[in-house]
Amino acid sequence: MKPSGGFELGAWYFMRISGLTLVLLALGHLFIVHILFNVETINYAFVADRWTKPGSGFFWRLWDLAMVVLAVIHGLNGLRQILDEYIVRPGRRVIVHTLIWTVATVLVGMGSYAILMFEKDQEYIKAHPRKGQSQTVTASVAPRGR
Repeated sequence: MKPSGGFELGAWYFMRISGLTLVLLALGHLFIVHILFNVETINYAFVADRWTKPGSGFFWRLWDLAMVVLAVIHGLNGLRQILDEYIVRPGRRVIVHTLIWTVATVLVGMGSYAILMFEKDQEYIKAHPRKGQSQTVTASVAPRGR
């Protein structure tokens, strides 16, 4: 049932818009990960290349950030709406809402920090290159003496 106004009406609209946006973002993600690229080739180097590429890195970070933020807020707002049907005492609702939005803030903060502050680790990529790329040999091989 559509609320008549206030915060609940905004939350109602948010759930519809974020749900549709998440479907589009997730379908795009699945297309990229499962159709364009083989799942076996996706590792740290793949993500590092995608997020740090000069032309499109910003776009991919925003794409992933939008998925994280919308998924967390959409999911926890849905949980809030469901729990509101079962928790009727105002004091308990305040406690539950505070816990939900605290968890949402922490998860969005952690996800945003990981995506926005990401820096490429060249040494790790050398040790674990993308599959399909040539791997450099780090150990020297002594020639056989015969």
